Amino acid sequence: MAAVQGPVPVGTASRNGIASEEPKVVVAENGKTVDVQDKEVSTEGLCSISAYDQWMPLSVSGQLPRPRYKHGAVVVQQKMYVFGGNHNGRYLGDIQVLDFKSLSWSKLEAKSQSGPSESSESVSFAACAGHSLIPWGNKILCLAGHTREPTESLSVKEFDPQTCTWSTLRTYGSSPSSRGGQSVTLVGDTLVVFGGEGHGRSLLNDLHILDLETMTWDEFATTGTPPSPRSEHAAACFAEQYLLIFGGGSHSTCFSDLHVLDTQTMEWSRPEHQGVTPEPRAGHAGVTIGEYWFITGGGNSRKGVSETLVLNMSTYEWSVVTGLEARTPPTSEGSSLVMHTINGENFLVSFGGYSGRYSNQVYALKASLKSRVLFQQINEAGTNGIAPISPISEAANSSRKVIFEIEELQDKPGNKADTSKITAQVVKGERNQIEDKLNQEQLQSLRLKQELANVERRNTELTEELHLVRDQLSAEQERASKLENEVSEIQERLQKMDVLEKEFKLLRGEIDSGSDTAAASTDQLSRGGGFWRWNG
Repeated sequence: MAAVQGPVPVGTASRNGIASEEPKVVVAENGKTVDVQDKEVSTEGLCSISAYDQWMPLSVSGQLPRPRYKHGAVVVQQKMYVFGGNHNGRYLGDIQVLDFKSLSWSKLEAKSQSGPSESSESVSFAACAGHSLIPWGNKILCLAGHTREPTESLSVKEFDPQTCTWSTLRTYGSSPSSRGGQSVTLVGDTLVVFGGEGHGRSLLNDLHILDLETMTWDEFATTGTPPSPRSEHAAACFAEQYLLIFGGGSHSTCFSDLHVLDTQTMEWSRPEHQGVTPEPRAGHAGVTIGEYWFITGGGNSRKGVSETLVLNMSTYEWSVVTGLEARTPPTSEGSSLVMHTINGENFLVSFGGYSGRYSNQVYALKASLKSRVLFQQINEAGTNGIAPISPISEAANSSRKVIFEIEELQDKPGNKADTSKITAQVVKGERNQIEDKLNQEQLQSLRLKQELANVERRNTELTEELHLVRDQLSAEQERASKLENEVSEIQERLQKMDVLEKEFKLLRGEIDSGSDTAAASTDQLSRGGGFWRWNG
């Protein structure tokens, strides 16, 4: 980042009825942005949200980003990075950062680096919209997107937040064609690119996979029925094996269908869902927490979609988390949605979008997913007649430990005044440990369920193959029996032909013998008289 002479004051915001905070000061040090003024703009930040499953507008400080939609957003080290987007038909190329600790906005001036050995020059991020951002370690990958000057193939860029530099990564293999509105999903150590809108507004439903270890592109042939060509859909990964595609739109309609790709067998399927039926939508956003996939925003030709949905990816059951009034930013088309965890609580953060007007507001929702997962585990264990697994027992032991610590603290002189505060801290710490253990066991249970499902599916496939082989064997046996019958008939015909040939030879011999006898008789008659004798 170019050197900045002295501190640069960033204006405060008083838009949308949000009270202004004191201005924040940002300086550049060694290519990094450092906040040098008091960061405690919001003493509690996201933790100030007490209600679960309700969208709440956040009061933020710093200069608000320009309103936009079809931008990209991703969380790295407790900060939300927002890249690009579209405003009034113009592509944006700025980089905005929201610090979740202070709930303050700042703008980055990034550099472009052509290669590790070449010098960097101060340039703006290439303006684009409809691109995809993926966190990869402490860096951010940016793929595809619509730009003013389209390219033939899809490029992969990398942003390093520590040095504020962009670089273009070299890839191998056949790169996908350039596009926007596609989905890019991290599945293990690969990126799966599906669909989007290409040159000439052509809709796509092709599938490309980038191996992040070798940086090699592959286009895989799939079986089953793939989703129809579309863009502005949502995609998610479940159990590091299954790619889910939901919704999206074509030039004439929007979809509400759900498709699943098994990345091991490369087979598409369309599972039957349970619960509520989602409305058709495009331009929506999604984020996963465990086996739950949260969907918000989007719209269709009739209206915007006001409900925030959640899909249980292991049972394909849809349910409504909450609803909002129409045109509220989290219901907008082209908004971004990220997930951030603080003190064991999961927060969904929505930014920007378009619902008749462009937005630059930030909304957050504290998901009650964690408690649902806990009670679901306990209920499943009780329903199956199985004693609670190790985390529950550990939870009981931890609770007893907390009680003993509290009693010990109460018995000490001079500590009674702080007993409640210390108790809350101890309970909170133990609760976080218990929840972490429960989440680990839940993930292990999910893995075991998935392995069992894989084994059952493989068993079913083998059974079907066995039946198929048996059917083929029966068909071959029947064919062999027919061939044997045909061979027998041919042998009988050959035998008959031999008999006929012998009879023919006998008849021919008799005919030849009769001819010789007649000739001898004629010759004898000639010598006994005849014409010459009569003339004489």
